[in-house]
Amino acid sequence: MKIASLRKEIEYNEAKVAITVLMETETAKEIRILFRKGQEMKEHKAGFPITVEIHQGSITFGAEGEKMILKTGDLIALDANIPHNLLADEDSIVRLTLSKLDSVERVKKVLD
Repeated sequence: MKIASLRKEIEYNEAKVAITVLMETETAKEIRILFRKGQEMKEHKAGFPITVEIHQGSITFGAEGEKMILKTGDLIALDANIPHNLLADEDSIVRLTLSKLDSVERVKKVLD
């Protein structure tokens, strides 16, 4: 059994988006992404399907030529290799579910 919290030990980074691996299971990696209003993750893509949950806040999510406003409680799932970007409309807590085969380092490189 593994337990993690999206709301404990919150430490925003004023300079860039903050990424924390909360847990790994046999099939997935659960990552918390903290955004201050105006911070963004530039366009990127994942080699495996992903799921993004807006745990708190509001994010403009761009994918496949569309921009969507995702708010607290919203989920979006993307197939592999779909270019997407995220822009925080307000301070936000985002949960990202990655395939176990995907790399956290890849996600962190998006911030460079």
